[in-house]
Amino acid sequence: MKAIKNIGLGLFVFSLLIFVLSLTFSNHTLTNEVLTKHVSKEYHREAIQKQAGDLLSTPFSGNIGFVSAMRPKLEAARIDLETRSGVDPANNIWNATNLPEGVSEWDFRMSVTDVDEYLFTLTKYSAGGLLPGNTTLFFVLSMILGAVGALLYFLPDLQLIPGIKNNHIYLSSATRGITFTPRMVFLGGALLATVLVGVFKYLLAAIITMVLTAFFVYRIAKRSREKNIDGSQSRTVTATKGLGWIGLVVGIFLISFYVLLYFFPEYITNWTLMLDPISRSLNGGPASRWFLYGFLYTLVMIVMGIRMLIKYRHNRYQLIRTTSVVFFQTAFAFLIPEFLVRLNQPYMDLKNAWPLDYDFYYGDSINKMVGQGTEFAIAGWGTSVGTIMFIWGVVLTLVAVPMFTYIYGKRWYCSWVCGCGGLAETLGDPYRQLSDKSLKAWKYERYIIHGVLVFAIIMTGMVLYTYWTGSSNILFFDSYNVRSWYGFFVGSMFSGIVGTGFYPLMGNRVWCRFGCPLAGLMGLVQRFKSRFRITTNGGQCISCGNCSTYCEMGIDVRSYAQRGQDIVRASCVGCGICSAVCPRGVLRLENATSDITTRTDELRTIHISEGEIKILG
Repeated sequence: MKAIKNIGLGLFVFSLLIFVLSLTFSNHTLTNEVLTKHVSKEYHREAIQKQAGDLLSTPFSGNIGFVSAMRPKLEAARIDLETRSGVDPANNIWNATNLPEGVSEWDFRMSVTDVDEYLFTLTKYSAGGLLPGNTTLFFVLSMILGAVGALLYFLPDLQLIPGIKNNHIYLSSATRGITFTPRMVFLGGALLATVLVGVFKYLLAAIITMVLTAFFVYRIAKRSREKNIDGSQSRTVTATKGLGWIGLVVGIFLISFYVLLYFFPEYITNWTLMLDPISRSLNGGPASRWFLYGFLYTLVMIVMGIRMLIKYRHNRYQLIRTTSVVFFQTAFAFLIPEFLVRLNQPYMDLKNAWPLDYDFYYGDSINKMVGQGTEFAIAGWGTSVGTIMFIWGVVLTLVAVPMFTYIYGKRWYCSWVCGCGGLAETLGDPYRQLSDKSLKAWKYERYIIHGVLVFAIIMTGMVLYTYWTGSSNILFFDSYNVRSWYGFFVGSMFSGIVGTGFYPLMGNRVWCRFGCPLAGLMGLVQRFKSRFRITTNGGQCISCGNCSTYCEMGIDVRSYAQRGQDIVRASCVGCGICSAVCPRGVLRLENATSDITTRTDELRTIHISEGEIKILG
């Protein structure tokens, strides 16, 4: 059994190495054929040919050199078009005076978004060499072999006795995490690096920042000391035990992946080349960076979901719940939206609700749905698939979310449906014990998550005002700038880079606990008006602490159990792991309505009447 696990681990490490190195297995040469095929707008193509003429047919040994040479040429083409149209390039307001006759603004104008898209596309399709000529081979060696290796590592655990055991989670360098001070240093360094690449596009400066941050975290953790009961500092912790270095490496890898995905997708075009055949079979087009993300997200959830099924096979609730989140991610978040595109229907994740789906009410999103897609009639009224999708999204937000949260608590979404929660429950399960259970963390949690919720509501109100009136100026703010701030700080940095990249450092539900506005909204319903609670039988609690250790939301479950108090915390996602790891059956996930107004204050006590005392006597 150990030999099989070692083989699986070796295959996974090998595939991960191939996956990373595959980014360098290509050369790039821009040709007129590539430019003509992938830049469809005539004026854009002419401007790019004018500025990048000296690069045509020039070979580059890798995409870093190609991107470095191509980016300023595309920016020069954008400025050239602005200048030719009579617009000052330093002025963000489009006020063209010299447009060619019969040419619309966006047929001529090249936006910053156009520059980014052209850079990605031209980098991808100018590629040649080892990987572009062997995409299927590298797909198998990296993604498929990695999944097989991980499964070989997990499957031998089926031979173990079912149930939760002491598996040294606080001793392993992969799952022990890091202490508060180095954690804060790492958080600060990661955020600074993200701002450098996201706002200023300083990739090299961001890399140096992360290297220095990792070095300082290592030094701080290495010098940390373990204290005896009397408070004396007895010995210096070794580097291996004082620092979860494997977890730190995993965190850096995840953060780097999200930074490249969000801000520098042109450097990961080789990964999308591997997935082009799958993308064309599903949606009829080539793989974009978001198809890459969706595919990897789903693949990781399936593999780690199998691990969850093996680990918690003694608990029926966990088997059903894990199957549910993997199904909703695979079907509703990945396959169905891709099939919709192939059928010329609007793209939509049918389970994604506002305000988690924060761009649902953006004007361009509404226009892509309402009136779009196949037209048909319902009861004599003409409508379209896109319109039905928009109505479904509104109903999901205003009706389904509060109604199901009242009946089942937020677990119906956060633990059974949501893709963010699904990744946290599968990929993030090895790190669930790292969530901070302190009262100080709880206080920060409430301020931050409800602050994000308020930000989401205000931002949505502003973009809807702009959609209805056509004016983006509201008081002292521009609605387009506000939505950009939200997308950068919340949609990219918080939910992706910190929310997933910090799994090995701060636990698997950082985003769900501190940032998700939908979780904050449902949490208010759960806290004050929901039938869901986790009931406790304090008389059977032996204070082992398993429940608190494995609570991913930072709830000190043991303290509730010892007092015999029901758990209805707004942050609780009803994952049920606390119940699954309890050796005494103290905790139960239940629904009831009789004591909704008092259940958060009352303690469970046993009342024995005088007659019962006589009988017992």
